[in-house]
Amino acid sequence: MILTFKQKMMSFAGKYEVYNEEEQVAYKIQGRVRVPKRYDIYNAQGEKIAYLKSKYFDILPQFRLFINEQEVGKVKRKFSFFSQKFDVDCNGWKVEGDVIGLNYSIVDADNSLVATLEKKMWKMTDQYVLNIVNPQDALLVLMIVLAIDAEGEGH
Repeated sequence: MILTFKQKMMSFAGKYEVYNEEEQVAYKIQGRVRVPKRYDIYNAQGEKIAYLKSKYFDILPQFRLFINEQEVGKVKRKFSFFSQKFDVDCNGWKVEGDVIGLNYSIVDADNSLVATLEKKMWKMTDQYVLNIVNPQDALLVLMIVLAIDAEGEGH
C-alpha cells in the first residue's frame, strides 16, 4: 500500500492530507497550536480516529500515540550529536536508516519490513511517500512518521 503524505501550504500548526494510490484523500491531519503539541487524525469520512500528543516536561521530545482514546505507543527522540534518532515503542517496531534525511525503514521485532518512507525533494511543502507492506499497519505507520516529522520540523 502506498500513501502520499503532504503538508498544506501556509500551515502554522501543521495541516496535512494523506492520499492513497488512487490519489483520493485517505486521512486528514490537523495540528493544534498549544502546549502540549497535538495532532488529530481524521479518516476520509471526516471522523476523528486517532491523535498524537507531546509529553510535558520531558528532557527529550516525546509523542504519545492514541487510537480511539487508547494509548498504543510512543515515539521519543534519542540523544545524538550529529543525527536525529528515535525510539519507537509501538508493536515492537524500530526505525532504521537515514532519519535526518527522512528516508528510512520501519521494521518489526523480527527485522521484517513494515514500511519505507521517502522524502520528496524540491517540493514547496513537506511531502513523503510511505510504502506500507500490510495495509492494516497504515494508521500506526502514519502516526510514527507524523511524530518524527513534527520533531524534525519543530511544528
